[in-house]
Amino acid sequence: MADPAQDPGEPDIRGPLRYIWWLIVSQRRRVLTGSLLGSAWMVGLMAPPYLLSRAVDDGLTAADSSALLGWTGALFGVGVLNAWLAVMRHRVMTRVRMDAAFRSVRVVTEHTTKLGAVLPRHMSAGEVLTIGFADVVQVSNVLTVTGPGVGAVLAYGVVAALLLSVSPLLAVVVLLGVPVLAVLVGPLLGQLRGVEGAYRDRYGLLTTRLVDLLDGLRVLGGLGGKDVHAGRYRDHSRALRTEGYRVGAVTSWIQALAVGLPTVFVAAVTWLAARMAAEGSLTTGELVAVYGYAAVLVVPVAFFIEGGQDLSRGQVAARRIVRFLALRPHSDEPSAGLDAPAGPSVLADPASGVEVLPGRFTALTGARPQESALVVERLGRFVDSEAEWGGIPLRDIALSQVRERILVADNEAALFAGPLRDAIGAHADADALSRAVEAAMAGDIVQGLPHGLDSAIASRGRDLSGGQRQRVRLARALLAAPEVLLAVEPTSAVDAHTEAAITARLRAHRDGLTTVVTTTSPLVLDRADTVCHLVDGRVAATGTHRELLAAEPGYRRLVSRDADDENTDDADANDADAGDQVGAA
Repeated sequence: MADPAQDPGEPDIRGPLRYIWWLIVSQRRRVLTGSLLGSAWMVGLMAPPYLLSRAVDDGLTAADSSALLGWTGALFGVGVLNAWLAVMRHRVMTRVRMDAAFRSVRVVTEHTTKLGAVLPRHMSAGEVLTIGFADVVQVSNVLTVTGPGVGAVLAYGVVAALLLSVSPLLAVVVLLGVPVLAVLVGPLLGQLRGVEGAYRDRYGLLTTRLVDLLDGLRVLGGLGGKDVHAGRYRDHSRALRTEGYRVGAVTSWIQALAVGLPTVFVAAVTWLAARMAAEGSLTTGELVAVYGYAAVLVVPVAFFIEGGQDLSRGQVAARRIVRFLALRPHSDEPSAGLDAPAGPSVLADPASGVEVLPGRFTALTGARPQESALVVERLGRFVDSEAEWGGIPLRDIALSQVRERILVADNEAALFAGPLRDAIGAHADADALSRAVEAAMAGDIVQGLPHGLDSAIASRGRDLSGGQRQRVRLARALLAAPEVLLAVEPTSAVDAHTEAAITARLRAHRDGLTTVVTTTSPLVLDRADTVCHLVDGRVAATGTHRELLAAEPGYRRLVSRDADDENTDDADANDADAGDQVGAA
């Protein structure tokens, strides 16, 4: 059997029940062992009432001490055997659930990495977190049905057969119990699926709100928006609580029936048996056995209800997992699978008119930064487009070759918790790492931390300032040394002095390689070989910074406005970044 932590296999995502069945067949031998142990344990629970009845009739009633001693010894042996079976069943079923959970976690994690930049457009981080933890556990609990659940069915049949040998009437009453149970509990289980689905969706939304709130806590505090967002979180929390009450109301009825129906069932069977014993139709031992059978039937009946509840909740969770696994990147491997150009080539985006010449420093600028960022996404093949590389449609080139030679660096790239060295490049050459850090003007960050590159940073770099995170991300991109670097606003969170230094070092570090940046900063634009001025997503003019200043009034207004904003905010940016550096240190 494959280790789920290493090779989870290919999941069946044609539906929630098919996904659950895939988890079962992926560990069929272990599940079969659990089913055999669960069945043996559950059927074994029916043996003590029979042995007790024989001890009463053959031993006590007949005054035969040897028979009494023999049946008592058998009863003790069955008790020990059942205890061992219970322990082994629990161990095996725990492994079954853990296998299913780890297998699902691995599948979800691998699919998350495959989706890459496409994921945020379809699902928030909070929803993925909910799927990867809560939903995975809920689905794994369903596999309990394969052990005691199967045993409960067999035990029910064994009791019916034993009662048939005592009284056909009692056997009929027992056999009618499950259909009555299904009629009463079935509709509630269907209702539970509905309310549980609404609760899960709202729970994922609330988790997303919480993640966003924590990530933006420092910014919100500076803008005075913490109270507003906290109020929205409270409103969503109240709505989740209301959905939770609905789930609780349905669950309470199911659990009440799980306790009450077996009790009524036992009472009815016991009453009938007592009447038959009073009439002389049953012996004292048979009366004891019937009562024992009815009492023990509480266990399989409880498993019927619990299994139905787990299956109902598991379907809701599995549906969310399947929906997530059904997401596909926009840039799947093409059928053509063409090779990328042999050497540096022109990268073109017909939708905007942008053409990036190889080996040059190109800047994209416009009044709407999102339009420049969209051009980068098309050139980096993060979205489907008509972009070309060396005259070859980018969508037809093998994705692995595109990712190997074209790197998109944005300000949302993840920074994982751990040493700063790992965040930039865990296995990089020391000299290359040092050059990348210096080129990104991140040397002061390293010096300000207690253990330099070996200092630990928090997840998403929350203990660094916005400017520090930006420089760490830039250092990581420069260390990768791609043939084509597409950087989205790489200096937007630093002061003017740092921005000028970063631009000069970036240009020197990338000399001879193709570099594209999106920016509205005149300090960066002045260093570019070519500036593409975008208006409504299309190239309105190209040239150097100074040529566009002289010839394009719209460009001049855009850059002048940004220069004024930069001069106004420069002192505040210096103070804020310095304060954050002190706090991080």
